[in-house]
Amino acid sequence: MKFLFQRIAFYIFTAWAALTINFFIPRLIPGDPVTSLMAKYQGQMSTEAIQSLYVLFGLDKHQSVWSQYVAYWGQIFHGDLGLSFTFFPTPVSEVLKQSLPWTIALVGITTFASFMIGTSLGVIAGWRRGSIMDGLLPVTTFLSSIPYFWLGLLAITLLAGPGSFFPSSGGYEPGLVPSWTGSFIGSAIQHSLLPALTILISSVSGWILTMRNMMVTVASEDYITVAHAKGLSERRVMVSYAARNALLPNVSGFALSLGFIVGGTLLVEIVFSYPGIGYNLFQAVGAKDYPLMQGVFLVITLSVLLANLLADVAYLLLDPRTRKEG
Repeated sequence: MKFLFQRIAFYIFTAWAALTINFFIPRLIPGDPVTSLMAKYQGQMSTEAIQSLYVLFGLDKHQSVWSQYVAYWGQIFHGDLGLSFTFFPTPVSEVLKQSLPWTIALVGITTFASFMIGTSLGVIAGWRRGSIMDGLLPVTTFLSSIPYFWLGLLAITLLAGPGSFFPSSGGYEPGLVPSWTGSFIGSAIQHSLLPALTILISSVSGWILTMRNMMVTVASEDYITVAHAKGLSERRVMVSYAARNALLPNVSGFALSLGFIVGGTLLVEIVFSYPGIGYNLFQAVGAKDYPLMQGVFLVITLSVLLANLLADVAYLLLDPRTRKEG
């Protein structure tokens, strides 16, 4: 328990540091959202309206940076992330509420699928060294070295286009209203196929390679030899003895990858104009939308910290050595 409390205290401090950086980084970017809004309306705004916008976005020039920082923390504790400039006057929390499910559904499902497929194939490749499965490793490694967005561009060029089954952009067919109807769900699945395929191809080989190398290491351990000597079946030795002990690094890696579900595929969402949180961040940076940028960074930061905490808990449960004092 002492180890767990130490880790929680560390993550609380890390969250404070990350949120502090989250406050200052957007303010270091040249310009501000009000200036962008003035340019958008070609200067057709009164002085009073401009000053009101500065106050509304928490950029009152009469306030010190410290006062803005204190107000920022007060808003966070009250769950108020401010108003989005890009989607004005929609609150940031509402924008995130609409876009977050798209990212979680797309990246969450593909992350879990790539973990299960890659781990299973890695077990077979490591246990049966020299087989056809083991010989496919260079191909998967080559595919994983290609960036997400480049695979996305290739997929759009080769598979999308007029008359193609695969749409090249968007999250659903224009004209449909998001709802739990068969037509909308079918359209959403159809639009997610190419982005999901891009992420899956790029990420699955990492799990294969990690699991394969761990299986090779574990296969030479004494308890594997003893299991064979006891006359246990090949399948039982592979699954219950070798794979079970080789799985620990992949489990912790999977817990960490959960934290990057939110912001790990920014470029993929930009390439496919997918209505996820990464695409919102891209729009916010272009419009210098401080509240939306801070909201996105807040969600990404908290998800990564939570995933790291889950990884530590997984280590505590799976490896008894971490529960012992030095």
